[in-house]
Amino acid sequence: MKKFFKLVIILNRDEQIKFLIEILLNEMPEVKSQAEKVPNDPISQRQLLRALMNIRPPMPLKSSFLTIQDQLLQSELQEKKIITLDEIKNSLLITHYPLPIKLWQGDITRLKVDAIVNAANSALLGCFVPLHNCIDNAIHSAAGLQLRDACNKIMNEQAQEEPTGSAKITPAFNLPSKFVIHTVGPIIPFDRDPNVDEENLLASCYESCLNLAIKNQIQSIAFCCISTGEFHFPNQRAAEIAIETVENFAKKFDCPLTVIFNTFKEIDTDIYKFLLRSHFNYL
Repeated sequence: MKKFFKLVIILNRDEQIKFLIEILLNEMPEVKSQAEKVPNDPISQRQLLRALMNIRPPMPLKSSFLTIQDQLLQSELQEKKIITLDEIKNSLLITHYPLPIKLWQGDITRLKVDAIVNAANSALLGCFVPLHNCIDNAIHSAAGLQLRDACNKIMNEQAQEEPTGSAKITPAFNLPSKFVIHTVGPIIPFDRDPNVDEENLLASCYESCLNLAIKNQIQSIAFCCISTGEFHFPNQRAAEIAIETVENFAKKFDCPLTVIFNTFKEIDTDIYKFLLRSHFNYL
């Protein structure tokens, strides 16, 4: 009887990054023709890889690429240190009415919860700006190119942009969470405060995410600060709407759902601490 052996090639991190860069440049000849030579230092090479992943349009994914990409992203995830729900419970603000609400400041791509919420745009394909510091870019970069592909399938099926205030769910791929819920918040012009319709649309974002959570039997969900930052919704009012909407939802549905308000900036952490403590009389 003949024996067949599968050849497994083990690459170190630098080799993984160079391998992935080469594939992406070959996939996008227009980029390859404009690009300078691949930099020599590891940090610049990793930045180039992320930039290429950011700009790569949805198209069939090679199994060889995905295998190495997943190995790289999983090793980076372990280095960042995964944060579990138990660790959030033990270390940070907790309220118990009308449902467990947690507050955690940090990188949402580290959270091992059932679902994290992504502040997406209406194209729902992630951020195409290389190395942009928005949460959409961070989540797609950490999840891997499978996430853009999954979002693209949704968009092809619905054949229209994602409406503001709605939400869609996908697997989380290389993230520690099980799912990513993508929601499109309202964009507020620089020269005015949000109007009532825009406030209602932001509330709808939270409602849509919570409805998807119940539908998919999700028991823990981490919300980013939807529509703040790049979409210019005032931080204070956005937090008020988030807390009010979650509380109202919990009063209507008896469900075993833990909500985490995930902040990244100190200003949002301070706002949520004040609002949660005053709203729920938590000291």
